[in-house]
Amino acid sequence: MLNSDLQTSGKAGEHDRRDALTPGNRFLGRVVACSGSRATIAAVAEAGGTDLTELWSVGRLISISVGANRVAALVYSMHTGNDAWGEGQDNLFRIEVELLGEVRVNDDGREEFSGGISRYPYLGAIAHRIRASDLMRIYDSGKDTSCAIGKLTQDETIDAAIHIPSMLSKHFAVVGSTGVGKSTAVSLLLHKAIASDPKLRVLILDPHNEFAAAFPDHAVGIDTDTLDLPFWLMRLEEFAEVVFRGRPPVPEELDMLRDIIPEAKRAFRGGDSALMRRQSEKSSITADTPVPYRMADLLALIDERIGRLEGRQEKPHLRSLKIRIVSAINDPRYHFMFSNNTISDTIMETIAQIFRIPGDGKPICTFQLAGIPSEVVNSVASVLCRMAFELALWSEGAIHMLVVCEEAHRYIPADPSLGFVPTRQAIARIAKEGRKYGVSLGIITQRPGELDQTILSQCSTLFAMRLANDRDQDIIRSAIPNSSISTTSFLSSIGNGEAIAFGEAVAVPMRMRFSRVAENRIPKAAATAEREFEHSPDNVDLRSIISRMRSIAGPDIFAFQQNYASAVNVARDEEPDTDFTAQDFVPEPVRTSAAPLPRPSAPAVEPYRPEMLPRGSDATTGFAAPQTSIDSRLAELRREIRNDEAAPDRFRPAPARDGEPAPRREPGLSLRDSILKKPLSSLYNKD
Repeated sequence: MLNSDLQTSGKAGEHDRRDALTPGNRFLGRVVACSGSRATIAAVAEAGGTDLTELWSVGRLISISVGANRVAALVYSMHTGNDAWGEGQDNLFRIEVELLGEVRVNDDGREEFSGGISRYPYLGAIAHRIRASDLMRIYDSGKDTSCAIGKLTQDETIDAAIHIPSMLSKHFAVVGSTGVGKSTAVSLLLHKAIASDPKLRVLILDPHNEFAAAFPDHAVGIDTDTLDLPFWLMRLEEFAEVVFRGRPPVPEELDMLRDIIPEAKRAFRGGDSALMRRQSEKSSITADTPVPYRMADLLALIDERIGRLEGRQEKPHLRSLKIRIVSAINDPRYHFMFSNNTISDTIMETIAQIFRIPGDGKPICTFQLAGIPSEVVNSVASVLCRMAFELALWSEGAIHMLVVCEEAHRYIPADPSLGFVPTRQAIARIAKEGRKYGVSLGIITQRPGELDQTILSQCSTLFAMRLANDRDQDIIRSAIPNSSISTTSFLSSIGNGEAIAFGEAVAVPMRMRFSRVAENRIPKAAATAEREFEHSPDNVDLRSIISRMRSIAGPDIFAFQQNYASAVNVARDEEPDTDFTAQDFVPEPVRTSAAPLPRPSAPAVEPYRPEMLPRGSDATTGFAAPQTSIDSRLAELRREIRNDEAAPDRFRPAPARDGEPAPRREPGLSLRDSILKKPLSSLYNKD
């Protein structure tokens, strides 16, 4: 019987027989104790038989007849009266149940389920196996927009349905140990979500690069090769996280950045000189304003401050700050932040690419974080979550955003001293205020005990899969309603793909099994299944692997070098000489002509072969290779030293006088040849 047949089918199945004398009757036992939320049922297994006990199972629902109504109860404990089983004799056993609600008959004759109980079971009330129609009434959300995501564990002929708008409007979470099927369940939920809401845009923070394979027709994957996330989109704290490589920033250097960045932003707008000093009047541009600026202007402003006569105490901090910034620019792992494409005002293109506006039939963006340096992952996550909230806020409901955080305990840990504060604040803002503006949050974690409980408490729908850790189970127990606390007693033993769902999206807590997902919608890391047999240790390209490890293909900072050199030239004209010049950081001279500097073409990488490895001995003879050139060079150096020591004292170079430079050896010549080329008057002390 399907859920849609609930009101139309009048045929009673095996579970709906009511006559106690009919074979296959539903009688189970009688109530012998009852409290406000629990009851105890007693039954007798005659002559040691197990026909009756086989009908009982922990986690199953039963019904208790109370007049015309039927109270639904969940079995959570069973035991015999004397903790023993007698063969061939009657055995009394007791079943502890939790009362969930009742199926009542309305005045118009229609039956419906209610979470409240108008009349509690009396002593001696009969307990039955629950009807299939009652199961459907209990788990029916009563809303037309509900969709099935699986089957009930107790009766696999009944759909497990949830209300997608309720799940999205007040956030949701999927928790479970590694390998229980969290990613597959999330893939199923997201497919249902985008099908029910065409305005929904989904951003997945994917630390394992596995969700791109789950949405082949509905998602766009962004990795470090296709990402252009301009550095100027970051706020001051986020940019400092990049500059200081995840370490606590130096307060003096952070204050300098706070003063200099607005000047660089105003210089980019063209209204001021690149080397203007900070104006005393209040400006609308701050270090957090998402306005483009050039790193060349920022470094030139630092050079200008270093060259001032005053402020000697801040010069060491300025030099240190400059070295940090240049180091980040030259780091090939930060290519997605400091490439040529990030210099111009590309905020519209960046938002359109990441947040799928317009979607072009692909409303999901899988943001792959695996290739991003670990010390800046928090900054990137902070920027994305903050922009998602602001996008939904200023669109005035035109855009519905869903931010899915895989491994959420990385960004919002339970310990306030851990994690990155701006990331925690951005996610917390979505959790607390997002539903007002149409932005939702999806939390995925395998360790709910390490997650900020304030964020978890904002998730009104929770899918709890198998959890083996006691602390994690306690967190889930504290999150669900008191009336269904015993539902979590078997969290540690449910199977893969099973979950206990409760919250706003379901009528009552239910134990369910997620539907199987098609093979092409199963999340997998970088499509490893397809490439499993293509390569092996015998034919893998080792040079390519080493190149990726070293990030040899560095960022293209040619335009940055030109802009920085030109800005420094302006600084030389307007200010006195500084301690640092453009030659300190520009490895090659910049051409001032209109012709662009030729780019060296990358040599073709030769496939790796075992014979390329360096060998300490000859491959055929086994003897060490001769070191003729090194030995001859060492012998030559020894002869030069002996000749220098044998020279008379009067021909030795005289010690340098005060104020006179010491004699230097000319490049390319030995010390002896360099001395012989000098005039004799410089080789002895005239005094």
